[in-house]
Amino acid sequence: MATAKLTRRSFFVSSAAVVAGTACSVAATRPPNVVLINCDDLGYGDLGCYGSAIQTPNINRLAAEGMRFTNAYSASPVCSPSRAALLTGRYPTRVGVPEVLFPDSTTGLSESEVTIAGVLKNRNYRTACIGKWHLGSQPRYLPTNRGFDFYFGIPYSNDMNPRVLMRNTTVIENPARLETLTERYTEQAVRFIDQAKDAPFFLYFAHTYPHIPLAASHRFRGRSKEGLYGDVVEEIDWSLGEVTNALRKHSLERDTLVMFTSDNGPWYQGSPGGLRGRKNSTYEGGLRVPFIAWFPGRIPHGITCHSVVSHMDVLPTLAGLCSARRPPKPLDGVDIGPVLTGSGQQVHRDVLLFFDFWNVQCARLGRWKLHLARYDAPPYAPQPPGGKRNLPLRPVELYDLETDPDESYDVAPENPRIVTDILSRVERLIPTFPELVQKAYVETKAQQTLPVPVGALPRRRKE
Repeated sequence: MATAKLTRRSFFVSSAAVVAGTACSVAATRPPNVVLINCDDLGYGDLGCYGSAIQTPNINRLAAEGMRFTNAYSASPVCSPSRAALLTGRYPTRVGVPEVLFPDSTTGLSESEVTIAGVLKNRNYRTACIGKWHLGSQPRYLPTNRGFDFYFGIPYSNDMNPRVLMRNTTVIENPARLETLTERYTEQAVRFIDQAKDAPFFLYFAHTYPHIPLAASHRFRGRSKEGLYGDVVEEIDWSLGEVTNALRKHSLERDTLVMFTSDNGPWYQGSPGGLRGRKNSTYEGGLRVPFIAWFPGRIPHGITCHSVVSHMDVLPTLAGLCSARRPPKPLDGVDIGPVLTGSGQQVHRDVLLFFDFWNVQCARLGRWKLHLARYDAPPYAPQPPGGKRNLPLRPVELYDLETDPDESYDVAPENPRIVTDILSRVERLIPTFPELVQKAYVETKAQQTLPVPVGALPRRRKE
């Protein structure tokens, strides 16, 4: 297994903090509350604590008082598969959501899969989903049939029609008023906390924004120096502040784990933080996301973690922290609870695969990322006749993300053993996936070598 180091601003966690966290764990009289905030298309570089000029004081405070991750990944560079993996702890290709779902889609997250909400319901949690769902809009796939007691939001992206706003399974507004969404979502989230405060609760707060079309409420529109996109992100920051204020009002902050992240990289607007690629790409800019965890008394203050973590780690981590039974199907995520609480300093995991549709394109192991295949057309280019093809890279490309996070310098020729090791790990994993993944993998390998597009930069290596 590969390991990745945990570092921190002061590097060492004080023994007092660890002891306090352990004491808190032992003294807890009920499982912790959980607030999971998931933004839509928020880039790795869109928050102040990740280097952005956009003003995000509440999110910055969350990072300063908790743990900020620099190598956190969505399981897919697009919405639906990423969310499926986040809520199940399994690759999206295992759970029936390999691609983006639409309002007229007749499929959704496989009914045989157990979500985080389902796991925590077995521990008598009250559960709510507020915001974007995007895991199936047919009644049987909606949140209230997937472990959530309450739902309020748009069941897919805000650029899809009909753009309906729902409460549970009832449409209450069509079309939904975009400029009111963040404010109304926040009102519902605070109301849920007020009502659920006396029992353990799980709030999955999935923002519609900053997915386009953008909209902000009157008091935030024109406020940011970074234009409408900045306005939207600053309103999300305000929303987080309202949620944490609600926790403090009820003295729940030391009983509640708050996690803040994004479903994938930025689309047309937003910043990938200097990383290569954007949404719809398996380069880092499409997959690496902001991820912050805050749990006063349990997570030591001011920690920066460079370990490789995945959205798929959330379910097994919550199952461990909340003493809940895991789903019967094998999980692809790992429990990062010891790293969060300071009792461990490393995340131990095997190779992490990155899919686009059924196709494996990349694999990460520790500091290394191996590109195996790539489409023969850019993400937003017109579809070629017969559609895009996933073609093998020969030779494959290897990047050292510790020294080259923007994936500029291919170091495969200098590291043949690492290439062989990662390839062998991928080959061992493929037979564990559904038949369509195995078929796509074989078909990709049988294709001709990916041609270098006209005008593309030559692959470069460090001297």
